[in-house]
Amino acid sequence: MTGKDGVSAGGIELSGPTKGRYVEPRKEVSTPTRLTKFLCLDDFEISAQRKLPRQIFGYYAGAAETNQSREANRALFKQYAFVPRVLVNVSERSQRKSLFGHVYDAPFGIAPMGLAGLSTFNGDVVLAQSGASENIPAIASATSLAPLERIADEGQSRWFQSYLPGEDARIEAMVDRVESAGFEHFILTADVPVAANRENNVRAGFSIPLTPSLRLAWDGLTHSRWLLKTWFATYYKYGVPHFENMDAFRGPPILSRNVVRAIGARDQLAWRHVSLIRKRWKKTLIIKGILAPEDARLAREHGADGIIVSNHGGRQLDGAASALHVLSEIKHMTGDFTVMVDGGFRRGSDVLKALALGADFVFLGRPFMFAAAAAGLEGVRHAIQLLKAEIDRDMAMLGLHDVNEISGDFIKRI
Repeated sequence: MTGKDGVSAGGIELSGPTKGRYVEPRKEVSTPTRLTKFLCLDDFEISAQRKLPRQIFGYYAGAAETNQSREANRALFKQYAFVPRVLVNVSERSQRKSLFGHVYDAPFGIAPMGLAGLSTFNGDVVLAQSGASENIPAIASATSLAPLERIADEGQSRWFQSYLPGEDARIEAMVDRVESAGFEHFILTADVPVAANRENNVRAGFSIPLTPSLRLAWDGLTHSRWLLKTWFATYYKYGVPHFENMDAFRGPPILSRNVVRAIGARDQLAWRHVSLIRKRWKKTLIIKGILAPEDARLAREHGADGIIVSNHGGRQLDGAASALHVLSEIKHMTGDFTVMVDGGFRRGSDVLKALALGADFVFLGRPFMFAAAAAGLEGVRHAIQLLKAEIDRDMAMLGLHDVNEISGDFIKRI
């Protein structure tokens, strides 16, 4: 039944060439009152800084040495401007994106982040559950504090990121464990041959594992809500958190005075190990931490199904190029190879700029960690919905019906 002005119970009846076709009204997302103050992803960082102990927040927010690469990641987006098309009927829009045979509701996902279990209770599972509920991918981290089996089961994550030593037996055992847990995508992080020089962690009193100290105790006591609802809640249910997923066996506790993580000979990891993983892993294989176009070509030659172009959020080599610097060149060299990207994304417009430059998909890390710290599962879901809304709005103003239509014609270097 169509009423006045063409509005019907089922939507809006179009006239002219599209007469008789209906556009369903867009669903409004109900936002809990306590989340209405968060209007964009940056707002979560402010709240997280208040709620988290200084050492924990500093670990999440910080980068290597001078923070040059972390800051460059954000600054580079300002060097690109949109060239929108106008007078385009954009009443029907879709930002759904197909990736490795699965159609996601948005062209972005949650990047792997270590120690998420310290951001909120069960934080690693919370991030995975948020991704599953919003139909976006969430990558479980090798340095998560929940066993990968639980992240797969309770969180429904199907993406796992690993740090591997250049030791065949340990690689094979880890690949087998990830497969047994039901993961479908194995991400090898390739840009961590040695630990980075994170001076900010030292100055804040942060270490891995955490070393008990009066300073650490005081920071916990002065953040009593975090202490009770995250640390003690975790201890009560699971005991002292451990590094659960660095190897095929359980790692050391997160809190220890003298334990050292046996990370192995990562500086011996080489391209031959990618071939080793490829022979053993029959599902999707992705290499993360690529910046050189030649390495992108080698990744494809060694059997990878895709890459994530990344400088590790500025947390490894300070001064490394930002992903956007090399994205177009890498995509040009690799053709139809799946090229994903992360590093510094905060806005829907950032995501669309990366897609215009050739990225097939985008991953974000810190903003979702801060959202978890600020408001748990609801916070992360709200952050995802905010980003989806920004992309939808920007697509309309760019003259896009479908996110897959974006190309270099919609962007200009300034």
